[in-house]
Amino acid sequence: MSVAVLPSAVALERRDDVLVATIDNPPVNALSNAVRAGLLAAVDTLEADSALRALVIRSQGRLFSGGADVTEFGPAMRLPLLGEVIARLDACASPVVAAIHGAALGGGLEVALACNARVAAASARLGFLEVKLGILPGAGGIVHLPRLT
Repeated sequence: MSVAVLPSAVALERRDDVLVATIDNPPVNALSNAVRAGLLAAVDTLEADSALRALVIRSQGRLFSGGADVTEFGPAMRLPLLGEVIARLDACASPVVAAIHGAALGGGLEVALACNARVAAASARLGFLEVKLGILPGAGGIVHLPRLT
């Protein structure tokens, strides 16, 4: 078992042939630039290592992810954008699983929906709170949700 801590609030741990990416961005695991870059690094690591067969995305703390980091909203969001992360997860040739506890809200739910499978605690809460403001999920959630079978 090896551990790599990225300067991105996402720790990568290899468990046999599975890569585990753990989001740790207190207090709500917001999808900051550092988290988005860390998730892309996890996909890069998975795709670069033929011995790895799957990626599990999980998080520390009380919830999976509270969604976007509103402190980063402004005229120019830093790359990578959440849409790029969603596209890479969606296109990944290896299985990607979201392990959800607490809440997966907004962009956090969009990340989970882009994965091939989602495993949620019985107490997990999922939602697009932005729709109460008349805003559609902006990173593919509106496309991924109807595709679930």
